[in-house]
Order: sequence, then C-alpha cells, then structure tokens
Amino acid sequence: MKSIVFTYLLIVCFSFAYSQQNSILLHTYYKDRLFDNSKSTFYHGASFLPAFENEFDLNSINRDSSIFYYDALEVLFKKHLIEVKGENYYFTISPNVDFSMGKDRNDTNERRLFQNTRGVFIEGDLLKNFSFSTAIYENQSRFSNYESAYYSSVGELYPNQTSGIYSTQNAVVPGSARTKPFKKDGFDYGYAVGNIIYKPHRSILLSAGNTAQFIGDGYRSLFLSDNGAPAPFLRSTFQLSKKWQFNYFRMRLINLMRRPKSSSVEAYYETKGFSANYLTYEVSKNISISFFEGIIWSKGDSIVSKSVHPLFYNPIPFVAEFALDKEEINSVLGLNASITPYKSHRIYGQFAIGNLNTDQIAFQLGYRGYNYFGLKNFMLQLEYNNVSKEMYSSNNPRLNYSHYNLPLGPIKGNAFQEFILRSNYEIKRVYCEIKGIVYILKDYTPLTLLPVNKNLPQQTGSIFLQQIELGYRFNKKMNWNLFGSWQYRSELLSNSQITNLFNIGLRTGINNHYNDF
Repeated sequence: MKSIVFTYLLIVCFSFAYSQQNSILLHTYYKDRLFDNSKSTFYHGASFLPAFENEFDLNSINRDSSIFYYDALEVLFKKHLIEVKGENYYFTISPNVDFSMGKDRNDTNERRLFQNTRGVFIEGDLLKNFSFSTAIYENQSRFSNYESAYYSSVGELYPNQTSGIYSTQNAVVPGSARTKPFKKDGFDYGYAVGNIIYKPHRSILLSAGNTAQFIGDGYRSLFLSDNGAPAPFLRSTFQLSKKWQFNYFRMRLINLMRRPKSSSVEAYYETKGFSANYLTYEVSKNISISFFEGIIWSKGDSIVSKSVHPLFYNPIPFVAEFALDKEEINSVLGLNASITPYKSHRIYGQFAIGNLNTDQIAFQLGYRGYNYFGLKNFMLQLEYNNVSKEMYSSNNPRLNYSHYNLPLGPIKGNAFQEFILRSNYEIKRVYCEIKGIVYILKDYTPLTLLPVNKNLPQQTGSIFLQQIELGYRFNKKMNWNLFGSWQYRSELLSNSQITNLFNIGLRTGINNHYNDF
C-alpha cells in the first residue's frame, strides 16, 4: 500500500499539464441536487460517490444568482470566506462549524445536549489537472441516550492479559472518529480528512486520501457508505469507452482492537484490507447498471501481522472468491441500477450477496422525484432496504464488513428491514426537510459486526423515527445554515425507549452524521 501511495505522489508531482477536478461534497443536500433530473442537464454517472467536478458541474447548476452590493454580504451568501485566484491556481478557505444545543424532553436526567465543532475546510486547484481538499475538525459533544449507548458500545477493544477477553473503552462516533471522555458524559474527538485528485488523461482520474466514499443513488448504501470513520484509500477511475467505466478502489481498514503486546507506548490496532472493483455500463442516458465486488482481506490477527495477499490488487472479479479460503477473505458481490423513466423521476436499487451464500442477501429499492406540484426545489424520496441476519458477517469475525468497529454498509448493520420517506423543499433560502423511518428488526444484535464475538441477546421488534428540520440557508457552497429540528424516536424492543429531541444551531453541512438508527 505504501508503495502505491508513493507512486501516486510521483505521478502528481512530475506529470502536471494545464479545469477543476475536485470532488462534490457528500452531504445529503448536495446528493439530492446531484440526482435531480428535472433539468435538461443531469448526472447520469456510475453513482460511485463522491462524483468529480469534471464529470458533472454541480456548482454552476447550484449557484446563487442573487445580487449583493457589499463585499461582506457576497462572502456570507455566495462565496468562501477566503478565495485566492490566479491564472493557474484557485484556493478557497472556509470555516467548518457545527454549534447546536438541544434537549431530550423524555430524558429524566434533564441533560443539556450540545455539539461544538470548530474546524476549517480548504480546497485548491493547481494548473489544469490537479486538485486537493482538506478539512480539520475539533469536537466536543453530548448526545441523546440512545446515541451515547451505541457509540460507547462500539468503542476500542482492549484485551485482558489473563483471560484474553476484550473489554470496551471510550467510544466511536460514526462519520467521525474515536473519542475520549469529556466532562461527565460527553465526548471529545478530533480528526482530519483530505484527498488529492489528478487527471493525467481525459479517460483516467486518480485520487487518494481518507475522505468518505458512497456507492449508490439512495439514502443508504448496501455496498459502501459514508457513515463509517475516515480510512486511507486509493481510487482510479477509467472511462473505458463512452458507455463503460471502471472504478478500482483499495482501502486500509482497522479493527479497533488493541494487540495484546506491543513495544510502543500504545499497542497497535489490527488492520485489514478492503478492495472494490466497480464496473458500470451506461445502457443509455437514462439507464445505468453497475457490478460491484467488495472484499475484506486478512492481514493477520492479534499475534501475527502479515502482508495482504497479492490477489488484493487483482481487478478481475471472482478470482479471489474461488482461489482463497473463506478464512482469508469476506466478499460482497452486487448490482447497482439507476433508471430515469421520465423527467424528474428516478428509480434505483441495489442487490448484494455475501460470500456467494444465499443466507447472506440484501436488497434495496428506491425512488426519487423532483418538482412535484410545479414546486421548484422540491424533492420526494422513498426507499426500502432489506438485509438478512447473516449479511456482512464472516466465520472469522476479524473479517466482518466493518471499519473502526462500524459497518461499512448501512449503519444498522444487518437483520433488519427499513422503510424511508424523505422530502425537502426550499424557497428563498428557507428550507424544510421531513424524514420518517421505520425499522423492523428480527433476531437483531447491534454488535454482530464487531471483530470479536459478543454473546448478546437477540432483539425482535421495531423502531419508529420522525424528524422535521426548518432552517435558513445562507450559503450554498458550504451549506451554511441556521436550523431548528425536532426528532421523535420510539423503540419497541425488549427495553422500550422514547426520545423526544429538540435542537437549534448554526452549522456548515458538508458531511453526513447519521443519528437515524
């Protein structure tokens, strides 16, 4: 992996030629607009996200045409905080914040909930074919009870030197990082993400970094989702012809469990590899079908560390599945499809099978519609996800389909059905978003994808979640908005729990932080 990174950097440093290549932000605000096919020009790519500015110019479609007569208002409503532009370069710097306060009206302890995120977001374009971005986050948070319980349950695993049993310490916040305690019941965590993007040829695009990735047209992804923690990756996109595209993706994952012995101050975590080969055939402008192969690769255990198998680098599907033992790999094969039957309507779906085992099945069916009732900037989304009990799991739990003890696919893991209804509408910067989710769980265990076996009781029941958010969006470039939200969550399991959560805040929404589980 290190040698490949070095090769990428050499290509970047010594192959400059003289357009913007940066990636489109992954927040649902941008994703909803990316898939908006109500206009004459719309995205019809492979749905391996983030998409890149050179293949679809969302910035020009989503631009703010308002006129302001003062520089301060131009910056607030239309620009980045700092923009530096020259003949062969363009740099932007913006604050990256999330300040919010809330309260769960059903919390008898009457805790004050909060999110305090400070950071900076930087993007740049150099010459014609090279771009980069980076973001830094420093956070202190106090979450609702159901969030805190889950984040703490997937924390770092430490071995008992005598019994060998792993205990859990600290926590992991999805989409962010591992934490340390803050005050009595809060979390303190910081992290940084970034990527570099280089296009040496009109048919080849290379990227590397640790930013979030997402595969699919839906709200959830059964293949690769952005609810996990940042992980270093290499991605190459090859436009083989007008109709065929191939994405070659490799990533280094971590099981957040300490090795029993180490010569360093802190014991190392166990690592594993992830490979994805994603081949897309664009039948027409309105229909695309993609084949996905994702494999988790062994790099040892708590005692022995080893190099990843050479087939990790192989771009041809099915070779590893038939050549290697199931103790060495855990595979997910699938199909992603997107169909635009009419203008403003998109039907999409995914199907996945684990280890070619019919007991490991998952599928998704969804719909997006835009501009209902003649309302511009109106979106309606319906989605159904069904994931079997054994999906994403391996006989060797260290090869479960996870990173940082979080699922690589849907945040709920497996053994669930999910019904999603989302709708949003914006007029003159004022927006409203409504979301309703129903989970039906059968023999569900929330920690089934941890890298160690936890003998927890299985749960059968349902979860109902409704959320309404009202806000004022100052700036589209950074999704800078003032908001207020209400979330009601009813958990009908062995231990019923109700959350009645109110929040107000100010944030730049460029990444997703899912709490709808």
